[in-house]
Amino acid sequence: MSEPAYAPPVSEVPIHDVAIIGGGVVGCALFRAFALAGLDTLLIERDADLLAGASKANSAILHTGFDAPPGSLEHRCVVAGHAAYTALHERLGLKLLPTTAILAAWTEADLEKLPGILATAHQNGVHDVRALTADEVRAREPHLAPDVKGGLLVPGEGVIDPWSAPHAYALQALLNGGALLRGANVTGGEREGGVWRLATSKGERRARVVINAAGLQGDIVEAIARPSPFEIRPRKGQFVVMDKTAARLASAIILPVPNERTKGVVICRTAFGNLLVGPTAEETPERVIPTVEQEMLEGLLAQGRRMIPALADEPVTALYAGLRPATQFKDYQVEAIADQGWITVGGIRSTGLTGSLGIADHVLGLYEERFGALKPIAEPVWPMMPNLTEEFPRPWQEDGRSSIVCHCEMVTEAEIRAALTGPMPAGNIGGLKRRTRCMMGRCQGFYCTRRVMEIAAPALPGLVAKIGGHADA
Repeated sequence: MSEPAYAPPVSEVPIHDVAIIGGGVVGCALFRAFALAGLDTLLIERDADLLAGASKANSAILHTGFDAPPGSLEHRCVVAGHAAYTALHERLGLKLLPTTAILAAWTEADLEKLPGILATAHQNGVHDVRALTADEVRAREPHLAPDVKGGLLVPGEGVIDPWSAPHAYALQALLNGGALLRGANVTGGEREGGVWRLATSKGERRARVVINAAGLQGDIVEAIARPSPFEIRPRKGQFVVMDKTAARLASAIILPVPNERTKGVVICRTAFGNLLVGPTAEETPERVIPTVEQEMLEGLLAQGRRMIPALADEPVTALYAGLRPATQFKDYQVEAIADQGWITVGGIRSTGLTGSLGIADHVLGLYEERFGALKPIAEPVWPMMPNLTEEFPRPWQEDGRSSIVCHCEMVTEAEIRAALTGPMPAGNIGGLKRRTRCMMGRCQGFYCTRRVMEIAAPALPGLVAKIGGHADA
């Protein structure tokens, strides 16, 4: 089921029903949906592992869609995605931490916007959102600065593991007949006789229908089929990860009152026991490697400490940046082109993690309308993902467990070895981190890197050569 080690001769290249370009969270959700729908589905990812683009850096919030533009495709997909994740997460071994959220007003101008946001939430069908007085906000979150002026309570918002969910979607697709090709950059394609011939760095691949879910490369991939109707305008978000001791300072997700350009800086607990502050929102031409800048990060810390003064006494564990595939449009860009055998799924920004299952269901409907009936698998295989969250038991707590390799994040040797085997093993060190949490704690790999590399080297060809260079982070 996993990717072949060589490019087969053109005469042996199978014709898939569907080829999905892009192995981010949306691509993984699409992969699952189409495989379970009974279609011969191929997922093509340019990187050595999944989630290596925009999807590797997100805030991991499961949104309700309370503040999405009413009537937008984004709103519909976020609501559907939230419901789908809530319904299926336990069957896949995934976790949901129902933290709730508070939209906090810090100025009179913020306070004046709250009634409109509340009305939008109710219009969007999120009827449990309600107003809080300043005293009620402080009672719920006593560590907030005392000058908070009021807020909105959003009970349905929660936090999830940002990587195990899309990994589960892709793994379920593989176990139900899907095919995965990693390390294959799509460089072009042409359509002949109702079949796409895609040129990749691992040879030609064929499919009757192609789905462009290439994220930050979306407009470039779109040009294979037509002049792209949208332009990717990457938006960088920088984050500060506070130490685990800071998690006690916020029980709910603390949201700012958004403006026209950004939802603003959020403070929230993570599924891994830390406290997250971010993101920034910066326009950038960079599509691959986001950088972090001291001035911006200092500004983030200042904003975080403004909202929760006690953060001034908490150490920082890590800094990171992500890129969101924004376009000139506010809404998702999703379209099926029947005569081209092509489906576009672009412009999926900060709500992509929540919306992914809803997006996949919507695109599946477009396929059925434009390209033919589906024959869903009657009894699909359901994998169970290992738990990586702090809120539930983990392998290091079990009797007879293997040795602990990463002591900051309490990752055992058995977990690392398991992540390097199976139908969808880690393809690089970045993928290994996202599957286990190793090297992601207080020391950022200072103490455990050598042992992790020793365990991983036999499974990851060329790893030794990268140790002194730029292995994927």
